[in-house]
Amino acid sequence: MSVRLLVHTRTTAYRHDSIPAGVEAVRTLGDFEVDHTEDPRAFEAPLDAYAAVVFLSTSGEVLTPAGRARLAAYVEAGGGFVGVHAAACTEYDWPYYGELLGARFDRHPDYQPGRAVVEDREHPATRHLPAVWDFVDEWYDFRTNPRAAVRVLLRADESSYEGGGMGEDHPLAWCREQGAGRVFYTALGHAAEAYADPDFRAHLLGGIDWAAANPGGSRR
Repeated sequence: MSVRLLVHTRTTAYRHDSIPAGVEAVRTLGDFEVDHTEDPRAFEAPLDAYAAVVFLSTSGEVLTPAGRARLAAYVEAGGGFVGVHAAACTEYDWPYYGELLGARFDRHPDYQPGRAVVEDREHPATRHLPAVWDFVDEWYDFRTNPRAAVRVLLRADESSYEGGGMGEDHPLAWCREQGAGRVFYTALGHAAEAYADPDFRAHLLGGIDWAAANPGGSRR
């Protein structure tokens, strides 16, 4: 049975050129039935049909007040939420969203090669990766370190690139629970090339699968 996802890509601030590649990647990663929208009114309708909602490089304020209430109720009741890259640059005016995601974007250095260190090899988003993963991205810094409230999966090795601002403890991808729901976030995914990279695709697939697991059901 396919898993149904709602992928939201609305932007009211910076818009990533990689969004079409990201949407296509989600459509082709697994046995997913994907509804893609940039209409905030989509969140004013019931979300119960979806195993997870994916915010794919959204930015700025992207929901109506009614949509915010509906999304929060959905997650608290057991719905999955996945944030990719600029999802951390989203809904700054909604305190619940910052708690849901775990941290908010602060800044990033230039797009460049660097290394991500796997902290958790038991999670489906990271179990396929080498202990140290060479990748090219923007290496987001966050306003606060989310470690105390999340399960960190990857951290950035700031010695491997120029301009990092968080120091030795720099979470990059993580997961957490919110109410009865599950939340996965990865800061990676800036460029279209990421969505063709087998390791990144497996990383994203693992995160979506984990977030979309039915409460009390199969937990991969």
